[in-house]
Amino acid sequence: MIKTSGLSKTFPGGVEAVRGVDLAAEAGEIVGFLGPNGAGKTTTMRMLTTLLRPTGGTATVAGHDLLADPRGVRRRIGYVSQGGGINPATPVGEELELHAMLYGMHPARARERVREVLDRLGLGGLETRPGGALSGGQCRRFDLAFGLVHGPSLLFLDEPTTGLDPQSRANLWDHIRSLRREHGLTVFLTTHYLDEADALADRLFIIDHGVIVAEGTPAQLKGGTGTLDDVFLSITGRSLRDDAAGEPQTADGAADERRAARVAGEERWATRRAGAGSTW
Repeated sequence: MIKTSGLSKTFPGGVEAVRGVDLAAEAGEIVGFLGPNGAGKTTTMRMLTTLLRPTGGTATVAGHDLLADPRGVRRRIGYVSQGGGINPATPVGEELELHAMLYGMHPARARERVREVLDRLGLGGLETRPGGALSGGQCRRFDLAFGLVHGPSLLFLDEPTTGLDPQSRANLWDHIRSLRREHGLTVFLTTHYLDEADALADRLFIIDHGVIVAEGTPAQLKGGTGTLDDVFLSITGRSLRDDAAGEPQTADGAADERRAARVAGEERWATRRAGAGSTW
């Protein structure tokens, strides 16, 4: 589902944010991506989701070449950013329907699909509420709905539970697990919560200074030291808890996300496809 070889990104001024990342995610896996602030996590995620063009290496995402066919990648993936994207003044159901139609769904199918997704996430009956009237946990589940409504086969989650209370975090974990179990969804997530990585991920990759420094199942990584925090500290010299606020998103990064979402929507609308592929 994801395969990269030597993936790299150098920004103007010679800043090497990512220096030859090799990673893989199989269909149906939940893969966790960990790293300190500034390690290259967010840059890698933005490259894999077509928000940034790599300067080196190769990657195949959801069966499409990242460099040669970014449109094909966008058709197959969902992306939930750390900051979310719910409009506080607009009924969330309307936004979801529009999002689905931008991916080529017929309006009637879009309405049906929105109901399916909201019911699946325990949000049925809330579609007429504006985003500003929702709780933090509800907003994050609606963010997840935006990533799922068009039926992607691969979902990218950037810090999905940041800012949520423990109960809301646990509820979101349950939804992610059930989506993988019942629909075969592949999930690639970044997180600063080691208990989240331990509980959710089949495999973990740790990035530091732009390169992958460790990979394996949570059990494999913990085998020699006892806890994921010990592993992280021994590899990077820092506790992941020290970076719990997450990597701040720059204004340029937010603009990239909005632009990529608009371009992806315009491409879907132009194709006039009857649907967005297999559901989840």
